[in-house]
Amino acid sequence: MKPDFSLITPIDKVGVEERVARLNTRSIKKESKLFAMRLAMQMIDLTTLEGMDTPGKVQQLCNKALRPYSGPHEIPQVAAVCVYPPFVRIAKKALGSSGINVASVATAFHSGHATMAEKLAEVKYCVDEGADEVDMVISRGEFLRGNYNFTFDEVAAIKEACGKAHLKVILETGELNTLENVRRASDISMAAGADFIKTSTGKVSPAATQPVTLVMLEAIRDFYLKTGTKIGMKPAGGIRDTKTALKYLVMVKETLGADWLDPNMFRFGASALANDLIMQIIKQETGVYQSGDYFSKD
Repeated sequence: MKPDFSLITPIDKVGVEERVARLNTRSIKKESKLFAMRLAMQMIDLTTLEGMDTPGKVQQLCNKALRPYSGPHEIPQVAAVCVYPPFVRIAKKALGSSGINVASVATAFHSGHATMAEKLAEVKYCVDEGADEVDMVISRGEFLRGNYNFTFDEVAAIKEACGKAHLKVILETGELNTLENVRRASDISMAAGADFIKTSTGKVSPAATQPVTLVMLEAIRDFYLKTGTKIGMKPAGGIRDTKTALKYLVMVKETLGADWLDPNMFRFGASALANDLIMQIIKQETGVYQSGDYFSKD
């Protein structure tokens, strides 16, 4: 039996913002900071989702995923490479047995405007091509109309089509208008079978924000306490520097605990973050700060 999604979980917006502000005052000691930066690197989904993507660009991104830094310092590999469906096979071949997952966006990314048959066909194509993860986007129009059962059924059907591939459900929180809607969309997605819930496509502003992320983390916590099932979280879009990434990790630790400080449970959809993390890791280890000119922009 489906939960009653018409019930509202009230969100204290001021309280959420105050808690975020308090968490942002936490400091991380030097050794812990280096550990956290290396962990954040392992949580990145390197992503290219542009209309001008080519096989060569995807190959280049995979090369960076395999070897993020060509210098003498050992930098951890990222968690996944995320691409459009036509490039899944190329990424899968390029990454080989590295352990780096291939994620593909699907379900008419990023608008979500397609028939269910078209969405299911696209998901099955991605899985057949070798995708380890599928990032779907919910139909925000139906959700905002109050058609919550449609959202549940949509996620459940996509989850079934994914087979063994993990499903990350993108809420596109920048279009959901209220924190109550973010909470409700999170609850629906998890109840329908999401393995991860994700803030944004990166194509809509605002993308990931700390208040929205905190609301989603609290939804994950409550779902775990109720069901015993651990759901992952992925803020995506706008996280570009190490300082911000570490704030998110503090939020995860304080809200969900150490079990979620793992690439299998938390990801950053933030390709621009990788270079800053590399620079900060090297600075932490050597005391010398390298220019961003020494790193690829992809």
